[in-house]
Amino acid sequence: MNEQGLPENEIFSYLENVKSEDTDYYRVLSSMCTHPHKIAVEAHRLFIEANLGDLGLFAGAHRLEREVIGMLGELLHAQSVEIPSGESCEKSVCGYLTTGGTESNIQAVRGMKNLVTMGRKMPGEILNIVIPESAHFSFDKVANMMGIEVKRALLDSEFKVDIASVESLIDANTIGLVGIAGNTEFGQVDPIEELAKLALENELFLHIDAAFGGFVIPFLENPHSFDFKVPGVTSIAIDPHKMGLSTIPSGALLFRSPSFLDSLKVNTPYLTTKAQFTLTGTRSGASAAATYAVMKHLGREGYRKNVQYCMQLTAKLVKEARELSFKPLIEPVMNVVALRVPSPDLVREQLLKKYSWNVSITRNPRALRLVLMPHNTERDVEEFLQDLKKVTAEL
Repeated sequence: MNEQGLPENEIFSYLENVKSEDTDYYRVLSSMCTHPHKIAVEAHRLFIEANLGDLGLFAGAHRLEREVIGMLGELLHAQSVEIPSGESCEKSVCGYLTTGGTESNIQAVRGMKNLVTMGRKMPGEILNIVIPESAHFSFDKVANMMGIEVKRALLDSEFKVDIASVESLIDANTIGLVGIAGNTEFGQVDPIEELAKLALENELFLHIDAAFGGFVIPFLENPHSFDFKVPGVTSIAIDPHKMGLSTIPSGALLFRSPSFLDSLKVNTPYLTTKAQFTLTGTRSGASAAATYAVMKHLGREGYRKNVQYCMQLTAKLVKEARELSFKPLIEPVMNVVALRVPSPDLVREQLLKKYSWNVSITRNPRALRLVLMPHNTERDVEEFLQDLKKVTAEL
């Protein structure tokens, strides 16, 4: 740190130079995040100092968080949920805003573990969860942090989790299952209703990672069943900072039952509240304000138009790619495309080096992974495909 302060113009000159090193989403076909909506940016700025880790000091920001959770609960059909004990979440949706899908997944599994082990001594037992092979790498962090085993179930020919494989991995120490609604590599939705039936039959928790798909699936012409409308789903992760067009970091975790939230409780004797249920202590009230603003501003109609736009780009890309003899691994379920190309790793490298296209690669099988987001345009699609044609012709 310098001894004396620097003038603002010198600092911002440096910041602008550094900012130029960041990718501004131009020619980005690999990210599940995008430019936040301008109303979200302004709302974020307005609440920049608000700390949801100390709710009594920031009652307004906390009110916005509760309103956001209420809107998300309605979107995910939490308001019609009946709790086995006879209670209902209809007037008090259970959940809170997180930093994103990773934190939400960690907390969901932590809740499972706490509820299973509460009041029980389980010496020598290594608990486990069963997840799809397509699950996000955040579950590797879950295993490391909580000392539980993560079992990976096989995928079927359409890259959905294979139910028979899941069933074969369940044992006496299994505490929960995970399903993906919009997996990162293929944009595929697991058979959630079948997973839920399996969870109920084996008295297991079922967490749905809908970090990306949560703001896509409800607005598709033919939406999949993946949320609390499905009996057996116990928790859902959803990220407003992806297709929800909010600012980063804006994630959310919702529970079917208040008992989940209670299992995460930690006493906070020197704050304005007596307890926290969150993983992080300090939390951004600005994210709550940003998410509230953009959800209220766009409404269902606005999000429907946003998804329709991205799906139109997706359809255009797949159609014109086929005309160039590039076929998708599967017909896209949402705005994610896995495209068959020769030598995908080399193609990716050349697309970035020669034409500044940012794309990524699926793991198994290896294919070009493309995400069509609101920052993309029809011209982007056309130029990308022409550049892809040039790169593959040179191989």
